[in-house]
Amino acid sequence: MHTVAVLALDQVIPFDLSAPIDTFGWARLPDGRAAYRIRVCSVTADEEVSAGPFTVRAPYGLEALAEADTIVLPGVADPTVPLPPGVAEALRAAAANGTRIASICVGAFVFAATGLLDGLRATTHWIAAQDLAARYPAVTVDPNVLYVDNGQFLTSAGAAAALDMCLHMIRMDHGSAVAAHAARMSVMPLEREGGQAQFIVHDQPPVPAGTTMEPLLAWLEENAGHDLTLEDIAAHAGMSTRTLNRRFREQTGTTPLQWLHRARVRRAQYLLETTTYPVERIAVQAGFGSPTAFRERFKRVVGTSPNAYRRAFQGAGSAPGPRSGSVSASGPVAVSASGVVSVSAAAAS
Repeated sequence: MHTVAVLALDQVIPFDLSAPIDTFGWARLPDGRAAYRIRVCSVTADEEVSAGPFTVRAPYGLEALAEADTIVLPGVADPTVPLPPGVAEALRAAAANGTRIASICVGAFVFAATGLLDGLRATTHWIAAQDLAARYPAVTVDPNVLYVDNGQFLTSAGAAAALDMCLHMIRMDHGSAVAAHAARMSVMPLEREGGQAQFIVHDQPPVPAGTTMEPLLAWLEENAGHDLTLEDIAAHAGMSTRTLNRRFREQTGTTPLQWLHRARVRRAQYLLETTTYPVERIAVQAGFGSPTAFRERFKRVVGTSPNAYRRAFQGAGSAPGPRSGSVSASGPVAVSASGVVSVSAAAAS
C-alpha cells in the first residue's frame, strides 16, 4: 500500500496538516480498500507539536520518512524559523531514494530550505510568494497557479489549493475514478477553473505621500469608468505625454494606462462580487468599452473569466445593484483535557 507521511513540525498550520490526511484518507480503490496508509510524523515519535489552538502528538518520528512513498510538508506559522536538526537531511535522503515530496501553502519554505527546489518552478500562498522568491532566489516562484507538479516534487498554493494538489496526486496514482470519488467525499471539484491569480488582491503600487502624482491618481480612480486616452490623462495633468509617462513611472513604477487598467479590473471585480449586472454592463461601467476587451483584460490579469470569477466569489444574496466547515479527524483521535491531540499509530496507518 502507498504510504503517505505528513510531517508536523512545531507551529504547524492545522488546515495544512488535516487537508492531506482527510483527502488521501477518502481515497478508495475499486474493491473498496483504502488507497493510502497515512502516517503523521514529527521530529521524534510522540513529540508534542504546537498547532495553534491545540497540540498534536504524532506517533512517528523522522525515521518514518525513509519508508514513505509520498511525503507532505504542511506550512508552519513562522516559515522563516530554521528547520529542526535532521529534517533537511531526512528529506534529502528520501528524495535521493525517489520519494515524492509535496508542500502545502508556506510549507514551500520548509521544502526550499532543503535545496531540493533549486532550479525548479514552485508556488506558495500568494501573499507569501514575494518572500519565498526573495529568501530562495534559486527557486522560480509562480504566484498565479494552484499547484506546480515537477514530477517528483510538487508545491501547492494556500489553504484549499492543498485539496487540488492532493486530488491531482490521487489521480496520477490511481486514475480519475478514484480521484473523482475522493473529490466528491471532500465536497470539492476534481478540477477548479482558474488559478490562484483570481484570489490575489491587485492593489495599485504604493505611492509615497506628497508626491506630485497623488492628485492625478485620485482623479484616475474616480474617472476609471470613462473612455480615457493617454492624451486625456496628460491634458488633465498639464504636461506632455512623454513627461507624464516618465514622471508616472518614476513615482509609481508603472505607466498611466497600466495603472488605469488595474483600477478598472478592481472595479469590475467589485461589481461581479456585489451585483447581478450582466457582463456587458459591467464592461461599460468599469471603463472597458466592449465586452470582448473586458473579458480579454480580465482573463489576463485575474487568470479566469468574469463569469467564472462571479461564480466563485459572489454571495447568494447579491442584488441587481450594489449591496451594502469543520475538519473531520481521520481515524480515532484522542483529545486530552490539556488540549493535546494524539493520533494513534493504528489510525494513522
